[in-house]
Amino acid sequence: MTRILLLALLAAPLAACGTVDGFGQDVSRASRTVDSWF
Repeated sequence: MTRILLLALLAAPLAACGTVDGFGQDVSRASRTVDSWF
């Protein structure tokens, strides 16, 4: 059960952005946003 939940959590962002490259861009954007808070 835990393995299925973990797989779903990892697959959701990839499905949202469509590509691994898009996922990298999303992570980069999120890190810049958090960095700007500090």
